[in-house]
Amino acid sequence: MENGSGVLSLWELFKLGGVFMWPLLGFSTAALGIILDRCVFLLYHRLRVDALAPRVLSSIEGGKIAEAAAFLEPLQKRSMAARVLLCLVNHAELPEGRLEKAVETEAQGCVNALEAGFGFLTAISSLASLTGFLGTVSGMIGAFRSIAEAVEVNAQIVANGIYEALITTVFGLIIAIVSMAAYYILSSVADRFAVRTEQTCSELITALARRGDLKGPGKDQGPAP
Repeated sequence: MENGSGVLSLWELFKLGGVFMWPLLGFSTAALGIILDRCVFLLYHRLRVDALAPRVLSSIEGGKIAEAAAFLEPLQKRSMAARVLLCLVNHAELPEGRLEKAVETEAQGCVNALEAGFGFLTAISSLASLTGFLGTVSGMIGAFRSIAEAVEVNAQIVANGIYEALITTVFGLIIAIVSMAAYYILSSVADRFAVRTEQTCSELITALARRGDLKGPGKDQGPAP
């Protein structure tokens, strides 16, 4: 099954791995699809909150809340940072506690959108490695069965069986490593966005409080009976 150079092709390795290579193929396809989807999503949705914060802060300090909203409105479709900041300026009349809650809810929705599919990557990583080991165990069983049935046992019988059995482990571990690496990289992007957004919103809410634009506790309540 080797070509002229003694190197097996990918398809030949796939066939040598046996039936467990098919679920591994499914896991690799799913992982690749999720990774590409998340990369396209991140490229389309800009996450740079620091590119918007100075302009919004300047408008807030100048008492121009409507100007900040007008600046952010056309950007919210492609910028998650703009979506969160727009929520903040649109609810600037709320008491501080309710404003923070509204902004936190919007930011959490954006983070959830960023992290869509992350759970599948971790699941694929675990399942791929386990499936690879299962394929190896199955191959080893077949190898020892061949040894038991052989009239004359030689090193080639043992070596070939183990060689084929370990192919599924290699493929499973490759899929697991790629999936976990992608998960950690994408998670770090989402985490940085969440932290930077929280810091920026805290600064903007503080600026609103300094100007006295925020209602204090109970100011949105009606008169006591």
